[in-house]
Amino acid sequence: MVRSAVLCLVLALGLAAPAHAQRAPQTPPPAAVRTAEVPPIVYKERTLPNGLKVYWSQDRSTPNVTVQVWYRVGSKDDPEGRSGFAHLFEHMLFKATRNMPAETIDRLTEDVGGFNNASTWDDFTNYYEVVPAEHLERLLWAESERMGSLVVDEAVFASERDVVKEELRQRVLADPYGRLFALMLPQATYTTHPYKRPGIGSIEELDAATIDDLRAFHQAYYRPDNAALIVVGNFDEAQLNAWVDKYFAPIQRPDAPIRRVTAQEPPRAKAGVFDGYGPNVPLPAVAITWLGPKAADPDAPALKVLDAILSAGKSSRLYNSLVYEKQIATAIFSNADLPADPGMFMTGAIMASGHDIAEGEAALLAEVARLQAQPPSATELEEAKNELIASQLRARETIDGRGFALGYALMTEGDAARANTELAALRAVTAADVQRVARQYLPADKRMTIRYRPESERPAGQTEAKAAPPKVASAKYDGPIVTLAPEGQRIAPPPIGTPVEPVLPKPVERTLANGLRVIVAQSSELPLVSADLIVKTGAWADPQGLAGATSMTAGMLTEGTRTRSAQEIATQVEALGATLGSGAGVESTSVSLNAMPDKLPAAMAIMADVARNPAFAAEELERQRQLALDSLQVAYQEPGSIAGFASAPVVFGGTPFGHVAEGTPASIAKLTPAELARIHGAYFRPDNAILVLTGAITPEQGFALAEQAFGDWKKPAGAPPAQPQITPNPKPRAVAIDLPGTGQAAVTVVKPAIPRSSPAYYPGIVTNSILGTGYSSRLNQEIRIKRGLSYGAGSSLSARRTTGAFSARAQTKNESAAEVLDLIRAEMKKLADAPPGPDELKARKSVLIGGFGRQLETTSGLAGILGNYALYGIDLSEVSAYTGKVEAVSADQVQGFARQMLDPAQASVIVVGDGKAFIDPLKSRAPNLEVIPAAELDLDSPSLRKAK
Repeated sequence: MVRSAVLCLVLALGLAAPAHAQRAPQTPPPAAVRTAEVPPIVYKERTLPNGLKVYWSQDRSTPNVTVQVWYRVGSKDDPEGRSGFAHLFEHMLFKATRNMPAETIDRLTEDVGGFNNASTWDDFTNYYEVVPAEHLERLLWAESERMGSLVVDEAVFASERDVVKEELRQRVLADPYGRLFALMLPQATYTTHPYKRPGIGSIEELDAATIDDLRAFHQAYYRPDNAALIVVGNFDEAQLNAWVDKYFAPIQRPDAPIRRVTAQEPPRAKAGVFDGYGPNVPLPAVAITWLGPKAADPDAPALKVLDAILSAGKSSRLYNSLVYEKQIATAIFSNADLPADPGMFMTGAIMASGHDIAEGEAALLAEVARLQAQPPSATELEEAKNELIASQLRARETIDGRGFALGYALMTEGDAARANTELAALRAVTAADVQRVARQYLPADKRMTIRYRPESERPAGQTEAKAAPPKVASAKYDGPIVTLAPEGQRIAPPPIGTPVEPVLPKPVERTLANGLRVIVAQSSELPLVSADLIVKTGAWADPQGLAGATSMTAGMLTEGTRTRSAQEIATQVEALGATLGSGAGVESTSVSLNAMPDKLPAAMAIMADVARNPAFAAEELERQRQLALDSLQVAYQEPGSIAGFASAPVVFGGTPFGHVAEGTPASIAKLTPAELARIHGAYFRPDNAILVLTGAITPEQGFALAEQAFGDWKKPAGAPPAQPQITPNPKPRAVAIDLPGTGQAAVTVVKPAIPRSSPAYYPGIVTNSILGTGYSSRLNQEIRIKRGLSYGAGSSLSARRTTGAFSARAQTKNESAAEVLDLIRAEMKKLADAPPGPDELKARKSVLIGGFGRQLETTSGLAGILGNYALYGIDLSEVSAYTGKVEAVSADQVQGFARQMLDPAQASVIVVGDGKAFIDPLKSRAPNLEVIPAAELDLDSPSLRKAK
């Protein structure tokens, strides 16, 4: 995948909140909690004679290890006329080497319970794996193979180029704001430096690339003296270094010097404006950029703090001004995008309905000017620092997160040690520093304003100024060409080592006198605690005609209580460096908190207040209503989102599950404070809730905190309302939703499935793993790997309290929608026709077991697992039993489940995209096809169509 700071910006819209007792006291619990400090990453390093830098950090508490190789080559190094080339090459490295056939890296990672991935940034490309520790030697061997003997052939090149095109369509062309962030922002900001080119490339320049270009690129940059190997996890230090010497030291350093980008972006002489347009843009957007320093610059920490003050959280200046007070924007953003070379600082907004770009630009500039005129307060400064430091702590919860921190510091700042010193640098930033960098780097006369509107607003007669890609001759490659060795001549992977037994958490539970079930699991030495309050109600409780009522009730929890305003809640939580959120699904509502242990008592007091005493103020509901409506405007232009919304009424129409859980424009418009208060009063009660605490907390501390925050929560008389039995309508439907102009089609196959209590649960999840979980699943192999028709294809099995749902899906170019549908149906049928082989069955079980283990390693992941067990009435000992139950599933059970539950003839089909490209082929496959123009879509109607 291609990554950059601007492309990683996503549209994040807030929702709303409830009311009811006095807030809990904020005194510390009886059991002492230790003060949290972000521990440094303890590591060692050395450099091999061939120039390869090696970094390693031991962690004996995990049964896993991460192996990462970072190459100092990124999108800025794309050859002229070949934008997207570094990213395309990233895909090639997952294919064959002299001794590894294509996809062997997946056999060595995913098939043993690990995972692999990679990402291309402006300055570097990183490849990373996490596997059980006994597979470390194999991964070192595989990475040395990828560095020293990659096979580049025409067939794989053509296939992966098609996959990259689908990634571009999905991330950029099918997303209403994809063009703005991926294409226009860099193009408008830079004039000279190659940061101006999109990292994901263009269809035209990808098509222009040749096999010689690819081979020359590998020869130029994929070399030991341009790379760093990072290993974090459970290993023996001496053995690791012996393996590194064995597999990497023999790789030769080329004689030719490494080509480096020397272009320098000139200072901006004056303010400028860039006008951009895109199809399916529901709300206008504005972004403002300034040129900034590089990551290693001494001013970088102050700019990061400035960025946090402007846009981090609901207490940030931009959110408070544009979203909360003025209500002119539905989303705001800023970013100190400071890569290895001088970068940029940006800020921007997606406008709210009825508000224009001029309003947004003026409001953004006013907040910048306010920081230039007066430094932030001491409280505001401390809050921003706490948020940044806590965010770093959360990122280092996993071994791969710690490896990333070292690699990112090395590649952007030239020194892995900056991963540790960065935190001290952030702490040292003063209010005067923030004001100074605001004045120095963000002058009004050096800004570039990017205005982004729907294509329909382009002035008459004006066409898109799209420069033709430069005609550049292919590279002349005359070096060695590596081919896959014949099967009998290949070097086999090293043997597997001795397994490291995982240490599983031991949850302890207690029920308070008021009926609140409390579960505590001490699971981490890292100073973080997750607290989840789960209430047994969800979208099933929405009143008739009020889809989204429970979702809005949950969202409004953090938007004001009887004693705290929405802004006070945000400010107090963020000042603690904590995160607090609330939301609802189909069957449950949750309030989730993550905080450092020393901040936990104060944070849980706020958590209890929002859960127990929401105010549901009318003015706050109006704010959240408008945000929700604007969010839906955006979602209704995304094919994948529409397909997801349509699934509930198609599969569960006529039942309490048969509506859009998030709500629709019509239903959200009808919500009232009284209705939200009624839902809260009926379902938010201690005997209908579960509190889960995980991380750096003992059971004694957890129970004491629970008693303090929730012990005086009164239990109403009578039993809480029970969830009804859900009986879905088995009659399948075929629906095509025509969304003209969108860059891709979303193809979804859905049907009812099983409850969580079903004896078929474990056969079901193993079956789904074979079909659509992970890169090597059957769907992804057929649709992405073999044919290049999608960036990714997969399936899911959601087992709920009384029923469940199955979904298989992929996004593809509009012309391929019918073909992708055929492939999904065929793979479902194959599983029913024949049982999986032993090797495939073993590998796909490992995917489940490994993913479960990695989820247990994070505080939030463990809290989610334990909360779901409690919600669905599963004994908490399932944490220890999970692996054995997965292993016990037989091939015959998989085939039996597929026969019973995955018959494609009994499944519904939903395809959303530019209908002119696929409706006729779909009609030949589904004679009962319902074609619904997007303008006529009504998700409140059983027919999905507006009444005439």
